[in-house]
Amino acid sequence: MTESAFADVRVIDTTTGIAGGYCAKILGDTGAEVVVFEQAAGHQMRRWMCSGPPVDDRDGALFRFLHHGHASVTRLTVAELAGADAVLVEPGGPLGDPVALAATHPAMVVVAISPYGLHGPFADFPWSELVVQAEAGSVGARGRPDTPPLQMGGHVSEWVTGGYAAVGALAALRTARRDGHGELVDVSMLEATNLSSTLFADLMDFLRGRPALDGLPPARSYETPSIEPTIDGYVGFNTNTRLQFDAFLVMIERTDLLDDPTWAGLAGRYQRWDEWNEIVRAWTRRHTTAEIVELAADLRIPVAPVVDAAGLLGLDHIVERGIYLDDPTGTFKMPRRPWMIDGEQPPAPRPAPPIGADDGLLPGHQRAGASPAGPRRRPLDGVRVLDLTAWWAGPSATAMLAALGADVIHVESIAHPDGMRMAGGMFFERESWWDLAAIFLQANTNKRGLTLDLGSPRGRELLLGLVADADLVVENFTPRVLEQFDLGWDVIHAANPGAVMVRMPAFGLDGPWRDRPGFAQTMEQLTGLAWLTGFVDDQPRIQRGPCDPNAGMHATVAILAALAQREASGVGCFVEVPMVESALNVAAEAVIEWTAYGNLLERIGNRSWRAAPQGVYACAGVEHWLAVSIMTDEQWVALRGRVVADDPSAAAVLDHPDLSSAAGRRARHDDLDRLLGAWAATRDLPSTVEDLRDLGIPAGMVIDPRRSSEHPQLVARRFTEVIEHPIAGPMPTVGAPFRFASIDHWIDRPAPRLGEHNAEILGDLLGVTAAELDELTAAGIIGTRPRGM
Repeated sequence: MTESAFADVRVIDTTTGIAGGYCAKILGDTGAEVVVFEQAAGHQMRRWMCSGPPVDDRDGALFRFLHHGHASVTRLTVAELAGADAVLVEPGGPLGDPVALAATHPAMVVVAISPYGLHGPFADFPWSELVVQAEAGSVGARGRPDTPPLQMGGHVSEWVTGGYAAVGALAALRTARRDGHGELVDVSMLEATNLSSTLFADLMDFLRGRPALDGLPPARSYETPSIEPTIDGYVGFNTNTRLQFDAFLVMIERTDLLDDPTWAGLAGRYQRWDEWNEIVRAWTRRHTTAEIVELAADLRIPVAPVVDAAGLLGLDHIVERGIYLDDPTGTFKMPRRPWMIDGEQPPAPRPAPPIGADDGLLPGHQRAGASPAGPRRRPLDGVRVLDLTAWWAGPSATAMLAALGADVIHVESIAHPDGMRMAGGMFFERESWWDLAAIFLQANTNKRGLTLDLGSPRGRELLLGLVADADLVVENFTPRVLEQFDLGWDVIHAANPGAVMVRMPAFGLDGPWRDRPGFAQTMEQLTGLAWLTGFVDDQPRIQRGPCDPNAGMHATVAILAALAQREASGVGCFVEVPMVESALNVAAEAVIEWTAYGNLLERIGNRSWRAAPQGVYACAGVEHWLAVSIMTDEQWVALRGRVVADDPSAAAVLDHPDLSSAAGRRARHDDLDRLLGAWAATRDLPSTVEDLRDLGIPAGMVIDPRRSSEHPQLVARRFTEVIEHPIAGPMPTVGAPFRFASIDHWIDRPAPRLGEHNAEILGDLLGVTAAELDELTAAGIIGTRPRGM
């Protein structure tokens, strides 16, 4: 087995939550040595399970998943700390102020993971996942206008934040090892949540001209068709393109609707929600989930069974791919690392460490970085990427590479432009409307744009000419697409033995579902994330977004690992990063709970396994929603005092002895929701949030995602950068959800217009003359407008 290029890296993890733990796990999965620095009483997650503390002395299964193969120390010497390549910290942790730590160790990578970031007006506010989702605009983007806004289930913001933190850590480590310069990586869960789960509603609002919000309906909605009932359960669809939607109408035997423009767009279906649902469900309720999945797959409609953790483990593709492994103790199932390099299976997991198992036993370690030399450069400065990806998952990975300094060439064709241009464009009356799709604009910043018809001999020849001088080729089509173009790994490797190739198919390169298309919605439906999202008395609901950038960040991790391996060996390598396996990793908790404890997690609306009470409550006014979480008994006492001060009669309910414990509050949650709902309804939202925060209670506003760029914390952090677009003008575009102390911005250029850099790329890199460019344009091999427009 090939030794990891990060085997000489030591990471010290002092974090206590899922985000830091998952970052540590990913770094360990790249081969780095990870040392957990914990108190003598043990890491707080050693005693965590969703239904309460573990019933025996065994460490919690989630802790064991996150820390397989790591070392554990309860004492850390000055020399041991000074020799670390990277440390993972949280504000208020045992290593003190992250900024001071980075200043003391200028060659070290310090990764600070926090709910709001290290600076800004919200930096010290109490938090919970619900409150962060609310302040990020995520909660406000989800639900029906006639129901309260809805959180994403499954702690997904924390998991996705851990993935972003791992990308920041590995990128900074690349610079430290190359140039000797350390870095402070300041990771914000608020920013990761906004980026991954608002569908860039703020940018879309800008493109629409910033209409007055008081004249618009609430921002929240559901997709349709999406999750639908069947004879024996639920099935999930998404129809991102007109072709997929037309195929859906054929499948449900309603070809009479094909020419009716009422149904062609999501907005029309949403406005006639009840009528549309009856049309769809009159058909789906007559068939089993398995029958529908087979029919839809044959029609190339993205489809998945919607399952809980128990159902997930029995799906044929999951079983045949061997995605789930046994914990070394044999007590639960866990997903494997979601990438493979050169076809090698990830190594078998090693046990998690006992508390302090490595006290006094850590071997000496010399930091892997060079002595500081020369000016700082971005981590991927000098790396050239051929980006054959489309939609959001793949482009989010290559956009991160571009932000980190790579020269990324985004390749499309005029016959088949990036699907996100065409499905995401909503300004059909405007010139070059295909250049104005919000998600495309966001997911392709800093790139150069090239069109090439890869189905033509000349177009393929030109692409291989670019491969010869590239470091990396990335694609995320179904496997058959590149096979049709004869551009598989053998061809790429022959054209450039030093190039890394990364493939990101939805379901992997083998298995019974290999040729099925899949999008973020598909992953949320399949992996159990949708099963955990929704109100108790409602069906599962998709989370709408996070599985796309999540797949992109896992691919970026794999790319950074593969580039390090290539630079050590001088030989390119082949990387497979299936979207579904990235999603299964951030959905791991439900399977772990089921297989370790027999605890089958279900939808709980806006409640939490960690907090009670927790919810979203309407305050005085229109669409003024309060998010609040009670994480500790002390917070409960403070909330009880605040409510009783406003309404002394509430004491009759709030003084019940059962409410002194979290379990008792959870058992009486319905009563508490009614009382807190009545209390909140009489109060002003901003002053209520301020009052609760002053009491140390996690509380926040449900922010309208269409104006999230105005959020004071995001403004203070310069999360949104204004970049000049040739059609849209000065456009608010979000950067990475982490700050590097050495980098003041992430975006240098807007996403490219279709074929914008054809002459520049083909002329400068391949010597194509102006006359040849004219010939290529006349032949339709290159161009700047979609064919037929």
